Amino acid sequence: MLLYLLRHSESEGNRDGKFRGRADFPLTERGIRQSEDAAEFLKDKDISRIYSSPLIRSFNTALAIAMKKNLEVFSDKDFNNIYLGNWEGRLKTEIKEKYPKEWEIWTHSPEYLNIKEMETLDDVQRRSVGKVKEISLEIEGNILIVSHRAVIKPLIAGLLNIQKPYFWRLHIDTAALSILEKMEDDRGWMLKNLNINHYLKSFEEERF
Repeated sequence: MLLYLLRHSESEGNRDGKFRGRADFPLTERGIRQSEDAAEFLKDKDISRIYSSPLIRSFNTALAIAMKKNLEVFSDKDFNNIYLGNWEGRLKTEIKEKYPKEWEIWTHSPEYLNIKEMETLDDVQRRSVGKVKEISLEIEGNILIVSHRAVIKPLIAGLLNIQKPYFWRLHIDTAALSILEKMEDDRGWMLKNLNINHYLKSFEEERF
């Protein structure tokens, strides 16, 4: 079984330097083109089912691929982005100025960021890994999950048993693809590819 993990295409929140979380930013024009690029790259891949975060930037990325492959998109809350409370929708420069200690944790080891009324990356990892394990028992074919950086990174780390800190050691661009393979005899998962982006005609590398 192959697990295709695609980060959503560029959204207005990415372009404008804002914390996204569950703020429902739409795709930019470049994001729409990136979705088309990803769909073209994946059109001949053997994929049985497509899952997506419920957020529109992810769902519309998945929809572009599904239309090429004549598949349905299954929206699943367990692949929703991390919940960041009152940081969501705000400029990163504003968060850096207003919450300097928390910003320092976010930019160095966000796995240890623990703020009341926000999700932690551990929370995200538990729900996303749990859902993938559930799906892998139900479906024999390959699956595609279209989600977010703050879901895909902890998901990969959880499936591969990568210890903290891992977040900034894994780089994943918008609309970039990573591929894992479930090994036989319950030997876990193997990383085949990380951050495939050569099919994108345009993207902007994003750090924090």
